[in-house]
Amino acid sequence: MGAEVADVLRRLAVAFAEFEARLDATPLIRRLTRGRFALEDYRAFLIGLRQQVKDGALWMSRAASHIEEDHLELRSRLMRHAVTEHRDFRLLEADYVATGGALAEIQGAEKNLGSEALSAWMFHEASKPNPFGLLGAMWIIEGLGRVKAGEWGRLVRDRLGLPDEAVRFLLYHGESDTAHIGEFEEMLALVLPDPAVAERIVKTARVTGRLYALQIEEIGA
Repeated sequence: MGAEVADVLRRLAVAFAEFEARLDATPLIRRLTRGRFALEDYRAFLIGLRQQVKDGALWMSRAASHIEEDHLELRSRLMRHAVTEHRDFRLLEADYVATGGALAEIQGAEKNLGSEALSAWMFHEASKPNPFGLLGAMWIIEGLGRVKAGEWGRLVRDRLGLPDEAVRFLLYHGESDTAHIGEFEEMLALVLPDPAVAERIVKTARVTGRLYALQIEEIGA
């Protein structure tokens, strides 16, 4: 790993720690970790995440389409990533139904205020020429899966007495996102060293973390 990549990873780790602290302070996650989490909370959580997850593959595809020929390898990697995750929102729908919720409810729900802001930000960034800053956004979102998803999935399952079939999205991402770390480092190496790109990646990570935490804060508000 090059020194420039290692430096950006250190700064991204700080950004993620800030994000994690904000998440842990939201009412929803506080109820989960303190044992006051209800089935209605979990259903609201699934509804809130579905909109952002569905948009995820779309902004990645848009970002890939705005990467110029000098970085075809990064474009290809983003496109493969989008294909891998473009149906993940169906897992959230299946989890919702497994809790006894109606499919039409989660499919017809609107984005909350935080989800609207997060989605607008991601598509705005993805529409720029060579939107390398979105690697920072991916670090935040993939990191959430790697660090928190499995833990949350087990807590939800145990607190509510649900079967694994009702928490598949969280358990799956708790495992699969861990495998993406090496690939992420390789993508960073494709655009670094470049001081301006490094700054943009870190700033995009921090903004994404703020807006993602707002999304969670607004769930059930």
